[in-house]
Amino acid sequence: MWYQQTLTLKAQPRGFHLVTDEIVSQLTSLSAVRRGLLHLLLQHTSASLTLNENCDPTVRTDMENHFLRQVPESAPYQHDYEGADDMPAHIKSSLLGTSLLLPVGHGTLLLGTWQGIWLGEHRNRGGGRRIVATLQGE
Repeated sequence: MWYQQTLTLKAQPRGFHLVTDEIVSQLTSLSAVRRGLLHLLLQHTSASLTLNENCDPTVRTDMENHFLRQVPESAPYQHDYEGADDMPAHIKSSLLGTSLLLPVGHGTLLLGTWQGIWLGEHRNRGGGRRIVATLQGE
């Protein structure tokens, strides 16, 4: 069986946000899958999806601080039509990626004990974000 739906994540401030529960709560067909895969594609070029620490929020703060140092807004970017935060957001999105492929078993995501899905919001005001979720399995 195959299921596909578009999820909408609420607008978040710049930084990394744990969104596992927000995603799972919108996946209406997840409980029907005994064994399968969930593919998530974030439909934006200035945000990212990644799998990381789901317990200690200081990890997300440290990650944001790392990327602010490594990809500064003050660099001499040519692409700046949409503001100083736009080109750095594109770079961060490419470095981290915009998709995840996750195993599903008995109607739940088979994540590790300390793993959660993060949204990396790389714009100062990115707005709501859309994810195409494609679920396949039996």
